[in-house]
Amino acid sequence: MGELIDAMEGALAAFSAGEVLQPVRLTMGFGARDFFALMPACDPKSNLLGAKLVTVVPDNAAKGLPSHQAIIALFDRTTGALLAVTDGRYITEARTAAVSAVSARHLARKDARVLAMIGTGVQARSHLEALRLVRGFDETRVWSPNRVNVASFVAGTSGVKAAGSAEEAVRGADVVVLATSSATPVIRSEWIAPGTHVIAVGACRPNQREMDGALVGRAKLVVDSRAAALVESGDVLMAIEEGHITAERIHAELGEIAGGKRPGRQSEDEITIFKSLGLAIEDVVSAGLAYRHGGGTEVWL
Repeated sequence: MGELIDAMEGALAAFSAGEVLQPVRLTMGFGARDFFALMPACDPKSNLLGAKLVTVVPDNAAKGLPSHQAIIALFDRTTGALLAVTDGRYITEARTAAVSAVSARHLARKDARVLAMIGTGVQARSHLEALRLVRGFDETRVWSPNRVNVASFVAGTSGVKAAGSAEEAVRGADVVVLATSSATPVIRSEWIAPGTHVIAVGACRPNQREMDGALVGRAKLVVDSRAAALVESGDVLMAIEEGHITAERIHAELGEIAGGKRPGRQSEDEITIFKSLGLAIEDVVSAGLAYRHGGGTEVWL
């Protein structure tokens, strides 16, 4: 995970510097909340070209199935030859958390000690692993409306305690992670104290949000891609529609901060938000890292 965090920091900086080729992903709905996405990208630095094919079916959780299922195809940029087909479910899980850790590295207070997590799925587990590598948390609180999942999460992870409500989890927290499948806000602005860093990784459709507009209006807003956020992020788009912010209030892409082009946290009291949608370049670089480490099965075509 430590190696992946550093790789994601480099990928984000390259994306924001215009050093990679990546269109906004193509999505197609096939159910009320279900969608299929095609996410291509080219990374000249690693000489890799690739694409992720991913399905998102939030109701899978009730069936004991992953909500995100995917594959990533890697190609040689020079010859166009297929190099590998990799699992996309775990890579999505891990690289999302690694990117969030990059945001915490640049936007969370150095003395952050209390972590709050809303959600108990695979993203919550991977975020706990990644965030503990960049900040020394003394306390971790978790909440989910599913009590069974909360109990299982607490029993399966060390140093985590269950909160009685979402409000109890986030009040006084230094870093808040929103990793839910909710289409409506799971936290309210008045629960978030000055100096908090909020990481929102759910709600990746324009009609979904995890935060209320008032919170977005109070915060320094950082995204992974401006172009994608203004098309896909309900957290951003609904805050604009309600008059809490304008598009110009997006402070920076995370890659601009990672690359030293824009400042990160500038005061102890400011609230910062990182709205993560996920970038194809993150998938290509992560899959490339796995490919270079080896361990797969060689297939002759």
